[in-house]
Amino acid sequence: MTRLVELEATGPRTLDPSDIDDEKGDVAVCQCGLSDSFPFCDGSHRRTEDEDDGETFVYEDGERAVVDRVVTEREAEDENGGERED
Repeated sequence: MTRLVELEATGPRTLDPSDIDDEKGDVAVCQCGLSDSFPFCDGSHRRTEDEDDGETFVYEDGERAVVDRVVTEREAEDENGGERED
């Protein structure tokens, strides 16, 4: 199972002591890309437990969909006779 995740950051997120909540205990970094508290884990990965191996998923507005095919910009241009589709 894989998932497409859209991130807009262009640099690292530096953590400082104010990012740590002593009441919550351990700090976990999100690795599924679904956390509303990104870069911190909020438990959203639980939604991925029934994802099938060998498929790629995308989550939009809380809904999961299977990705049939990823098309790169270059492939899209090739399919459209060199013209870019917007």
